[in-house]
Amino acid sequence: MPSSLHRARMLRLIPCCAILALPACAGGVPILSAQSACSSLLPAEWKEGVPGADLPTGNTVGDWIAFGDAQTAQLDKSNDRYVSAIGIVERCEARDKQAV
Repeated sequence: MPSSLHRARMLRLIPCCAILALPACAGGVPILSAQSACSSLLPAEWKEGVPGADLPTGNTVGDWIAFGDAQTAQLDKSNDRYVSAIGIVERCEARDKQAV
């Protein structure tokens, strides 16, 4: 019989604990009271930007074609970082919104 009595007391205690804990949660500081730190998820080196390709040392058509190809690769890298950064921040903001 002692275990049944103990179980009955525990079952009454659980709702009491929940009632006491609820105001502590409801009166807490909102999760988004401070500015969101979504931008902190971006790699630090992205703030420095993507450097352009080095100008060709020669003056042949092939040198300038190689430069144009290298410059386009740098532009592709920059565009990818931009798209990735927007995606990271949007997912972070959605996560923060869902958490609230």
